[in-house]
Amino acid sequence: MTNGMEPKADGAGPASSDKATKPCVFIHTNHKQWVGALVSQFSMKHNSPNADAFDVRIIDTKDHAFLRAKEGQTYLRNGLEREWLVDDLQSFTPLRFMPPKLMGYQGRAIVVDPDVFAVGDVYELLTRDMEGKALMCRARKGKKEYASSVMLLDCAKLTHWDCEAEFNEMFDFKRDYMQWISLKCEDPETIGIFEDEWNDFDRLTDRTKLLHNTKRQTQPWKTGLKVDYTPPLKAGSLLSWLRRKREDLFGRYGMRGSYKRHPDPKQEQYFFQLLRACLDAGVVSEELLRQEMSQSHIRKDAFEVIAGVPPLATAS
Repeated sequence: MTNGMEPKADGAGPASSDKATKPCVFIHTNHKQWVGALVSQFSMKHNSPNADAFDVRIIDTKDHAFLRAKEGQTYLRNGLEREWLVDDLQSFTPLRFMPPKLMGYQGRAIVVDPDVFAVGDVYELLTRDMEGKALMCRARKGKKEYASSVMLLDCAKLTHWDCEAEFNEMFDFKRDYMQWISLKCEDPETIGIFEDEWNDFDRLTDRTKLLHNTKRQTQPWKTGLKVDYTPPLKAGSLLSWLRRKREDLFGRYGMRGSYKRHPDPKQEQYFFQLLRACLDAGVVSEELLRQEMSQSHIRKDAFEVIAGVPPLATAS
């Protein structure tokens, strides 16, 4: 793992064939969610008694020039033309389709958002029976839609995934971002479903394996900061029309308010217990946190919150 001072481009290039056989968890992120990614990386190893059996690597937007190359250009999202901003909070999402190529289209991988934190042993997911499927994920709205924010991948069955080429297709209006990100471009027969606990949306219970603080406005490390993300828009929606008018008048993030406190104190405590453990282990430095606070990527009272949480329990 990195030391938190010099962001390491763990996913910057194709993996070698000898590395490809070792399962790997990939965390895709950008500069705004860098600390979240480091905490996520730490949590995956900390909560697994099989930590030596798999790798954890970070894929950072800054290491992939094709994302920056489209800055300011329009792409297709939910049937609407939107401006691509690489500095948006979630500009990392296209990178979730990169792990098969980074693995040399071999072996097993998991890809997660930087706001996903291990509570259980992620190795259980890495080694589960995929029943011949190319990928597994959580279902949304029954089995009609898929959540790609956490995916288990059989990389050898995903040789058609080429992140850069597919990303560029959005700007040629050949591919809709929402169709892509919702896995509607995939054959549903190749998609398996795993339990909700492997991508638990803002729910922390005794069954939770991977906690996902997916509601952006209540992410525990951003409480009190100004909102800096773009909400989804939908063609033909009155609410979307009003949001676009607000953007025209006040700018992309104008009049969007502030991040709110997470409604579940247990989830806020868990994140800051992990962050405290990262500080103790040297994964994150005080200097880095102060830099992130000065850039409004981390809440201003982060050190006070860290001081008020109990130490993280030792993983069994």
